[in-house]
Amino acid sequence: MSSSAAATAAPGSLATSLVLARDVSKTFGQRKALDGVSVSVACGEMVALIGPSGSGKSTLLRSITGLQSIDGGKGTISVFGQTVQSNGRVAGTVRATRSRLGMIFQQFNLVGRLSLFSNVMLGALGRLPGWRGALGLWPSADKTRAMQALHRVGVSDYAAQRANTLSGGQQQRGAIARALVQGAEAILADEPVASLDPVSARKVMELLVELNKRDGLGVIVTLHQVDYAIRYCDRVVALKAGKVVYDGPSTGLDTARLIDIYGPEFEDAFWETKA
Repeated sequence: MSSSAAATAAPGSLATSLVLARDVSKTFGQRKALDGVSVSVACGEMVALIGPSGSGKSTLLRSITGLQSIDGGKGTISVFGQTVQSNGRVAGTVRATRSRLGMIFQQFNLVGRLSLFSNVMLGALGRLPGWRGALGLWPSADKTRAMQALHRVGVSDYAAQRANTLSGGQQQRGAIARALVQGAEAILADEPVASLDPVSARKVMELLVELNKRDGLGVIVTLHQVDYAIRYCDRVVALKAGKVVYDGPSTGLDTARLIDIYGPEFEDAFWETKA
C-alpha cells in the first residue's frame, strides 16, 4: 500500500494493518490527551507522528503498545490484527503482541552497568527460559545474532563497553540492535532523536529508514523535529490538542499548514535550520 493511499483510506482490514486505532480517547484529570483519534497504519509503512508539546503523540504511541490504557467506551486498538485495548481494558494477550514490536525510547532504556553486548542480548529474553537470561547463558546463535546486529548499526567496536560510558547516539543504535535481536516485526520509536546531537540524530533516522526499506519493518516514530519527519517519513500524522489535524504525505506539509498545527512553537519545530 502506498503512503498516500494509506493516508486517505478508511481504517483498513486487520489482516493488512500494523496498527488499527478507532475512536481512541485518553483523559488525564481535566485534560483530554487524545480525543476520538482514529488512525490506520499498514504493515511496511514508515509514519511520523508530529505535533506541538502536549498534542498527544506520545500518549497515542504508548496506547498502541498497551503501556498506557485508554478511556472506556467504544475506542479500540489492534496491532497485527490482535486486540491490544478495547473499552478501556488492556487485553490479556498484550505481552505476546508487544513481543513483536521493537520499542525505542528517548532515554534509550539500556542498563548502564551492563556492557552494550549484554544489553543487546536482552532482546532474546522473550524466547528463552528466564533462568538462562539471568545467568547469561545465551545460545551461541543468539550471540552471533547480537554481534551481527551491533555491526549493522555501526557500534560493534563498543560491544564490551559499559552502556553508560557510551554517547547517546551509540546507546540509541544499541537499542535498535536489541530490537533486531528480539526479531521485531515493527519499530515504535518515541522521540528517539530528541536527546541526540544532529549528526547522531541523522544516523539513527537513517537506520530506521533502512529497516523500513530494506527489511520491510513498519516504523511509527514520534518526532518534534518537523524537518526530520518530512525528510525521512513518507507519511505524517499530525495531532493538535488530542485530535488528528493532518494525515497524509509528508510533501503536503506546507508552511501555512505547519503554522496552523504548531502555532507559537512553529520555529522551534525545525531542528536543522537552528543547528
